[in-house]
Amino acid sequence: MKKILFPAFLLLLLNVAAYCQIHKVKIGVQSTGSPEVTLKLVTRIQSFNNASRNKADIYDKAINSPKSALILEKMVDGITVKKLYVNNLEGGVTSVYDMNDSLKKITEINHTFSVTDSALFKETDFPGYNFKFKKGQPNLFTGKPVEMCLSNNNRFLWVPYYRRDYDKQATEPSALALIDVNTDKIIRVFPTAPLPKMVACSQDSKYIAVTNWGDNTVHLIDISSGDPDKFQYVAHFVVDYSMNLNFNKIVNRDNDCGLCLRGTVFTPDSNYLFVGRMGGGGIAVFDLKNKKYLGSVFGTKNNVRHLVINGDYLFLSSNKDGVVEKTKWRDLLDSFLSKKGQKNIKYTDWQTAFTGLGARTITVTADGAYLFANANNESKISIVRTSDMKTIGSVKADPFPVGMALDQSNKYLIVTAQGRNNKGGNSVMIYEITRQ
Repeated sequence: MKKILFPAFLLLLLNVAAYCQIHKVKIGVQSTGSPEVTLKLVTRIQSFNNASRNKADIYDKAINSPKSALILEKMVDGITVKKLYVNNLEGGVTSVYDMNDSLKKITEINHTFSVTDSALFKETDFPGYNFKFKKGQPNLFTGKPVEMCLSNNNRFLWVPYYRRDYDKQATEPSALALIDVNTDKIIRVFPTAPLPKMVACSQDSKYIAVTNWGDNTVHLIDISSGDPDKFQYVAHFVVDYSMNLNFNKIVNRDNDCGLCLRGTVFTPDSNYLFVGRMGGGGIAVFDLKNKKYLGSVFGTKNNVRHLVINGDYLFLSSNKDGVVEKTKWRDLLDSFLSKKGQKNIKYTDWQTAFTGLGARTITVTADGAYLFANANNESKISIVRTSDMKTIGSVKADPFPVGMALDQSNKYLIVTAQGRNNKGGNSVMIYEITRQ
């Protein structure tokens, strides 16, 4: 008989009172505010306490600066496969857990490459970029996995590496791993521009967009064949200007990133691509049919970080302002396209909700009714009712929450706490969602 998600939770939650880790949220804590939606922390995967007395608290030493989470749900031979993927940025691994079996760990995808992995690299460099580092074999490295997405009917998982471990200045081509989710093995590695951060798949499974934090560029990979051996780059976009990467001194590339391009989403018709400009606000717009960067839409709050499209609406988070914003994506696009000849326009038809300073990843329920937002600086998760863009509640989170994912049933919310400056974090929290 098929197991249900987290079948042991009802018994485990009887023992939650025994657990309390300083600066960590107690398992069982619920949200405050409106009774419409509540969040209850029901389990946690963490690496900060290997002697927890709470059996609902799972220790995994591989959890090291968890940046993002993704849930795979698909039917295989009549059985629903449900796996949780967690990218550990500093750990150099992606942890994989079985959500049908109480988060039993399935495997770790290791992002360290040796000479035995040379067959994975079909290209040796990236168009327009050269390896400057005096290294005989640049494909011997550990990659720092950042964000991820699925493509081709949930067959492939794409994981960009924020940088190669030896490239401290992040001026060299980085890389992008292609993973077969049936085996959880890396089957190909693509070179990328420096500091790739976001990756997204078009609705029609024709393109993968790779957005590069470090040099004002976005690139397209054609995946329409479904054959990973035939996947190839087909477009290279520069947003406004090419960033000079010839630094004369040691710089902080987390901040010295030009326009700091980040949030990336395809329109549902797969004809356009939106990319958030975290350095200064605004959204870059790309025409996919003609493979052209058209310009940018301004009028958002500053520091646009994450973009999500749900139905008719585009949602975004603004990191420094601590808000989420909502508009109809077609209205924004039509407003931009109507100003022929203008590369940049201002668009002001936004609804806004304050969710807490350091607004990071956001996710929206399948019916579009509610939005969840990480407030990184305040270590909490906010709940927004999207009909009137009102923040109706919040729940505490482990220090510096950053990544977020919803399962298809919208019963569980996964949140990663990455930490900051080696403080806090290093946990993956699983909240149970209750809606009235």
